[in-house]
Amino acid sequence: MTRRARIEPITPATTKKLRCAVYTRKSTDEGLEKEFNTLDAQRDSCEAYVTSQRAEGWVLVRDRYDDEGFSGGTLERPALQRLLRDIQADLVDVIVVYKIDRLSRSLMDFAKLVEVMDAHGVTFVSVTQSFNTTTSMGRLTLNILLSFAQFEREVIGERIRDKFAASRARGMWMGGKVPLGYNVVARKLIVNEDEAPRVRRVAPVTTRADPALVKALARAFRYQRMLDEGRYASISEMAAAEQIERGYLGGLLRLTLLAPDILDTILDGRGIDELTLPRLMEPVPISWTEQRGLFSPPPTGTAPARR
Repeated sequence: MTRRARIEPITPATTKKLRCAVYTRKSTDEGLEKEFNTLDAQRDSCEAYVTSQRAEGWVLVRDRYDDEGFSGGTLERPALQRLLRDIQADLVDVIVVYKIDRLSRSLMDFAKLVEVMDAHGVTFVSVTQSFNTTTSMGRLTLNILLSFAQFEREVIGERIRDKFAASRARGMWMGGKVPLGYNVVARKLIVNEDEAPRVRRVAPVTTRADPALVKALARAFRYQRMLDEGRYASISEMAAAEQIERGYLGGLLRLTLLAPDILDTILDGRGIDELTLPRLMEPVPISWTEQRGLFSPPPTGTAPARR
């Protein structure tokens, strides 16, 4: 009896490895503190898809590209910019997203992304939307999906703007920098009685006062109030958060150390040549007596205060 020869399985040719980067995004930071949030759900779905394509040579890159609290209407997102740099450095072959709108909600921005990807031979995959961008019908499908994503973003923006307008009409504070002379209590602006006298003094200032100097004073006292309230631990932290050069911020804060009668002189617009913003931004003595000697003559009729 002839022994049948054993048939070995056919081994496929070596498959080229495709490095896959998973990109996730959420427009707001709501719910991100949860142990398992929407970014985790997106990533799990994308990683499962990459695993299913392992036979095609797909491998997951170690870096995570997660944008928390960034709109899809702009490309200025930290993780996305890092991903683009890695694409340009030829570190990524495939971009995997949960839905196309996670990558972009703008047709113009998406066209820029496609241009970068095409230039470096990178493709992208949406695990919940199946289409082939190598065909004209696939590209049409992609443009339709992106058009609806952009439309949805614009409608959401209109609803938010309408809500803000209605809230402001009811006197509700909708966020932003609190103006000098006010505090926010229960989402309403309440007069700060400690700062109110200075604000009332500034309000009727005539055009004789230096507008740039008056504006700098207002900013200086507002920044000083932030430090007093403990919003920032240091001047360096405030400069970074407010996007101001640290040296300039330090000069502004020195304005809050000026003697009260010198501040009155500035706000009244009474001319002392030395009372200019560039001069006051330079180191000035802390002692009010030395300040008065430096910026003489003192205001008429004002009793010299002591410190």
